Amino acid sequence: MSTEPPSMADLSTFALVAQQRGFRQAGRVSGQSASSLSQAVRRLETQLGIRLLERTTRSVAPTEAGALLLSRLQPALAQVASALDVLNELRDSPRGTLRLNVPVSAARHFLQPMLNRFMDLYPDIMLDIVVDNNFVDLVASGCDAGIRYGERLEQDMIALPIGPRSERFALAASPAYLARRGVPQHPRDLLRHACLRGKFLSGLVYPWEFERDGQRLTLDPAGPLIVTPTVADLAVQAAVAGHGLVYLFEDWLAPYLAAGQLQPVLPEWWVSFPGPFLYYAGRRHLPAPLRAFIDFIQQPASTA
Repeated sequence: MSTEPPSMADLSTFALVAQQRGFRQAGRVSGQSASSLSQAVRRLETQLGIRLLERTTRSVAPTEAGALLLSRLQPALAQVASALDVLNELRDSPRGTLRLNVPVSAARHFLQPMLNRFMDLYPDIMLDIVVDNNFVDLVASGCDAGIRYGERLEQDMIALPIGPRSERFALAASPAYLARRGVPQHPRDLLRHACLRGKFLSGLVYPWEFERDGQRLTLDPAGPLIVTPTVADLAVQAAVAGHGLVYLFEDWLAPYLAAGQLQPVLPEWWVSFPGPFLYYAGRRHLPAPLRAFIDFIQQPASTA
């Protein structure tokens, strides 16, 4: 064990690699090579005289000692970042990195034009967008904020409306499919149709929900295809090709409906739900890039 104290850079590198569960993943976040990150962690382990990470060909995970060090490091590193970020207040325009964890639906639809306007206003802020449909621990993931729907928010998080305030799940199929198999007249008819399903990354296939005049139905129909939200376009294209019905965000299907490639099915039963929220951990001093983004989304034009 070395008597020389570890450098802040090596400690920060270890924390990043441990949080990202891999050197390549940490390299993508930091812009450094995986080999340089590995050298920094080895140097730290040599100085401390204890192994901090268990390495396999597929993943990296903290050892017991590494997990203990990480739990103590995270608050300290957050305080250092907060102290340095105070300097942003002395500049004309904030700078730094804003890391957002967002679902596929947000990244695909309303977020892109919003981010374009934000980048025009704040050219010194680098946006790091992580597309992930799972609800994540913001601190553990190294993200400043996330976007999720209300039912997925923790009570200790601060949540602000972002994007459309109301959305719908839509059901559609190609004209050729409906001509061949008939148009469903009631949601229960879907149990006799080919349905192109979606599933969460956990493997759970999500149900199809419908509502009309206070009557709510939840179905688990069968079909020839199941996809995760990250590749939902596969289900859309399969529907366009006539392989079955697709159930997805209305905004996602809107271009295909407008072009006549898909036709709406049972629109009177489509379920509406509140739009998404930006969520972040409440703390006295927010990083300047996050503060700028919060101020930005609270302007009326940014939520249009």
